[in-house]
Amino acid sequence: MITINDFSKSFTIHHLNQTREAVNGISFNVEKGEFLGIVGESGSGKSTILKSIYGTYKPTSGTVHYDSDIYGGVDLHDISDRSLIRLRTREIGYVSQFLKVMPRTTTLELVINSMLEMGTDIDTAAKTAEDTLRHFDIPKALWHNYPNTFSGGEKLRLNIACAVVKNPRLLLLDEPTASLDENSKLKVRETISKLIDNGTTLIGIFHDLEFMDGLCNKVYDMNTKTLEERVI
Repeated sequence: MITINDFSKSFTIHHLNQTREAVNGISFNVEKGEFLGIVGESGSGKSTILKSIYGTYKPTSGTVHYDSDIYGGVDLHDISDRSLIRLRTREIGYVSQFLKVMPRTTTLELVINSMLEMGTDIDTAAKTAEDTLRHFDIPKALWHNYPNTFSGGEKLRLNIACAVVKNPRLLLLDEPTASLDENSKLKVRETISKLIDNGTTLIGIFHDLEFMDGLCNKVYDMNTKTLEERVI
């Protein structure tokens, strides 16, 4: 489903008149329904790869090929902005450590809107949103609050909820358990397992390597630039 070939990314720091290389020479592939974990020390470029798959960054060189349901095989950096937005809405989900939301939108509305984007009817979207918020232990008293007042863990759980209700074909996870307690991590693990069972392809970054055990089919090591197959 995803093939990254000889990917590199550099950033220009204009006020210093410098160009710094974030990653280079990255190549791997992920088949439909697989879960790839990316490991490596901080600053090794893990998040840069995820953001480049999502289209936030464009590679300095190399390609990011995606086998989409809507358009067929595409280079994610050689399609229009409109097409990329449509893929994000319909097929590709992204969970970061940080929550960015529309102002004056309540917690429940955020999750409902995620499903309405997919064409789900309002009654189904509302019920699924409520069930999902319960699953991630977001108290009902917070459902009609604005999430900018939430704790870091609550924001992260809401971020995950907004992504998983869509059952995306491809889900990108950037430290999805970074600020969660053990019970919340178990909730995330249970959700990931269900997504895998439903055929979702996942690529994730985790510092908690124990969390990855029994989930990932493949692990890409940023330090050695090697891809390891794992038996689940």
